[in-house]
Amino acid sequence: MKKLPVLFIGLVIIVVVFMSSIYIVDERQKALVIQFGQIKAVKEEPGVAFKIPLIQTVEYFDDRILSLDTAETEVTPSDDRRLVVDAFARYRIIDVVKFKRAVSTGGLRKAEVDLNGIIIDRIRAVLGADGVTSNTILSAERTVLMQQVTDQARTRAAQLGVDILDVRLKQTNLPEQNLDATFARMRAEREREAADERARGEEAAQRVRAQADRTVVELESDASRQAEITRGEADAERNRIFADAFGADPEFFEFYRSLNAYRAGLTGDTTTMVISPDSEFFDYLKSSDGR
Repeated sequence: MKKLPVLFIGLVIIVVVFMSSIYIVDERQKALVIQFGQIKAVKEEPGVAFKIPLIQTVEYFDDRILSLDTAETEVTPSDDRRLVVDAFARYRIIDVVKFKRAVSTGGLRKAEVDLNGIIIDRIRAVLGADGVTSNTILSAERTVLMQQVTDQARTRAAQLGVDILDVRLKQTNLPEQNLDATFARMRAEREREAADERARGEEAAQRVRAQADRTVVELESDASRQAEITRGEADAERNRIFADAFGADPEFFEFYRSLNAYRAGLTGDTTTMVISPDSEFFDYLKSSDGR
């Protein structure tokens, strides 16, 4: 009976030792087996593996694509227009042995500090190279520049066992102390452009008004000329009709003219005329012979 507890304890110890000798690596990880600070095995494929319990330990590393936001840094392009850039990078641990030896006990945090320094150094070098201006950085050519940064940073990061896949700029701003001056210059440029536009608009308006005034004068002149021509033609036609009527019957024409004169002169009830009774004006009023 006393042997049962001993056997049970022994069985438990065996199970514990067996379980502690097993470690599992999933598809998102890589693992190193460490014994007394030395790397004894590398496990890069997912699955179950064994180690010596109590003596060996397992350290896991992320096998996925990781991201890193770099610190803001100031660059000075060749046109001396300083810019503050903020970048991010995507990287992956490709050599866990080299990575472990490079970062030692610092782990991923130390690796990212080193990567941050490498990327910032390459950004300053590429964006500050001869021929690279602030306009170049802010244009579509930035893609080519960032590819240069990626290639150069990848070469230097290889010593950490890391592959830098991509580096991109998130933001590109002016230093705080330059913003006010830049905004003032931009405002002055926009005000100058607005003044130029207003001046051109006023000049165009003056041309349109002058053209309209000239058109009005031309139309009025032409209308007056046409009216005078029409009036002259009407007068000529009237005189011709009168002449024809006078030539056809002079006596009737004189009678008609006298009637028109009476109608024009003798209007209303208060018409007063001071004229000699013997005047020719009353010939047709006092005539007794039928004239």
